[in-house]
Amino acid sequence: MSKKYTAAIVGSGNIGTDLMFKLLRKSEHIQPTYMIGIDPESDGLKRAKRVGLKTSAEGAKWLLEQDDKPDFVFEATSAKAHAAWAPAYKEAGIHAIDLTPAAVGPFLCPPVNLESLTDVMNVNMITCGGQATTPMVAAVSRVVPVEYAEIVASIASKSAGPGTRANIDEFTETTSAALEAVGGAKKGKAIIILNPVEPPMMMRNTVYASLPAEAAEAGDLQDAVKESIARMVETVQSYVPGYKLVAEPQFDHARPEWNNWGRVTCLIQVRGAADYLPEYAGNLDIITSAATRTGDLLAERMEAGKTQEGVRA
Repeated sequence: MSKKYTAAIVGSGNIGTDLMFKLLRKSEHIQPTYMIGIDPESDGLKRAKRVGLKTSAEGAKWLLEQDDKPDFVFEATSAKAHAAWAPAYKEAGIHAIDLTPAAVGPFLCPPVNLESLTDVMNVNMITCGGQATTPMVAAVSRVVPVEYAEIVASIASKSAGPGTRANIDEFTETTSAALEAVGGAKKGKAIIILNPVEPPMMMRNTVYASLPAEAAEAGDLQDAVKESIARMVETVQSYVPGYKLVAEPQFDHARPEWNNWGRVTCLIQVRGAADYLPEYAGNLDIITSAATRTGDLLAERMEAGKTQEGVRA
């Protein structure tokens, strides 16, 4: 690819600042050029200015008034803010990668459905918990039907900025929907806990998925479920090295009170890369890594489209 595509990060909080360092250090095709916030004293805007980005505390309206508009906008504000500005980004011809739970565009979880991504103008990165847990549900549903999946995401309170706290209700709704639409569960449920413990805890996630009774017993079918989970963990680790199971998947026999389903439980820890906040903030790392990977792929698709148009001409 001959050039890097330009990007604006809208939202100068924890997620936006971590994403800025991810793009600067690890993106192959995206060059962040703008950081937009609403608080001129925010740490994110100060850091962005120090590394050479053009900054503003006048919000998305200021960005859209610029003559030199970016190719991409990474939204790291709130679900309500993105829902309000998404039409204007589209009208300006800017591709939006949405890190809020607004769910304006289709859900995207790179290890599950990245290859099916088309050149849409707006994609949604679900939530941090969704990026950590949807792959496990998808790994199980690729082998056996999953009637019900439930996840509990626990993150350090210190890692949750104002935007994350404003999005708690949307977090549960969007993550639950993604467990179904992307993970393949017939019914999904999501819970998030902001844990104030000191020292701050690593991001931990518990994933429960129902199983047919046969898969809950030792045998070939259960082995296939284990193998699918192991492969999915390796795929996520290719772009989030701190992602791991803290124990082998645990299988429970079918019970009458579970509608005669069995159950598999996956216990996940995400250690962050500490690009901005310390390692405990794995919740930042997994969603900003997913957004960076998505931006690079979209840029490759856009470049490939130009090449095909050139061939046709």
